[in-house]
Amino acid sequence: MTRMTPDFPTSDALQAEAALLVLPRFSEPEAWALGQILMDLAMGLPVVINIRTPDRTLFHAALPGSGPINDRWVQRKSATALLFQEASLAVGVRTRAKGETLAKFGLPVEDYAEQGGSVPIRVAGAGVVAVVTVSGLAQVDDHNLAVTGLRQLKAAL
Repeated sequence: MTRMTPDFPTSDALQAEAALLVLPRFSEPEAWALGQILMDLAMGLPVVINIRTPDRTLFHAALPGSGPINDRWVQRKSATALLFQEASLAVGVRTRAKGETLAKFGLPVEDYAEQGGSVPIRVAGAGVVAVVTVSGLAQVDDHNLAVTGLRQLKAAL
């Protein structure tokens, strides 16, 4: 597949990226460590950082310049990544390439978003256990910040 714009990765690139982000473990201490890594990376950026499982929040921070709308984007992008078990950017790239939207799956735009910024946290042998979501920048930048945080966490484990 060709790039949709110069800034958007391909579906294949996003799949390859996801395969490299599988962690050996992930629980509350790792969520805290990932949150701290992202806070350091995002210092001075107007973003919200959220790490959650399907049923609870493990880490949440709203940096200066972010607003309540970013919390709403976090909810919607997280719901998409948890449902599809892949990055919200990958979902968006794929649906746009097919000329579709999430409405095809009966998903309301009030609850789901196909914009980048939410990345699944996969553990070897366990699959997706949580998602990390960033909101406040352009969607590819949100995605890249989350991925950079996961890469740094993986290197530290």
